[in-house]
Amino acid sequence: QVQLVESGGGLVQPGGSLRLSCTASGSIVSGNNMGWYRQAPGKQRELVARITSGGNTHYADSAKGRFTISRDNAKNTVLLQMNNLKPEDTAVYYCNVWRGGSPGYDYWGQGTQVTVSS
Repeated sequence: QVQLVESGGGLVQPGGSLRLSCTASGSIVSGNNMGWYRQAPGKQRELVARITSGGNTHYADSAKGRFTISRDNAKNTVLLQMNNLKPEDTAVYYCNVWRGGSPGYDYWGQGTQVTVSS
């Protein structure tokens, strides 16, 4: 059974930084994509950033220039460095690890709260 364990959320002032971490425990087949999504109250869950097994990245427009996603394949870990945080970044952030093909899978973390407020 694979579990995604997230950490790093919290309360930060506007302009501050946070680093989110997500580690997949259990037996997981390599060659996957990893990503971060977020969901603010009353809004749909949206992609923040994703990274392929080869290190190619994609960012939402709102994250470009402020957030950096990275991964450590040996540790099955994905990180999200968030700088210059804004109140509109306030949301629950979810880690996602998925793989197409066979075997395919789609795992989600439990979510970690990020609150940006003065």
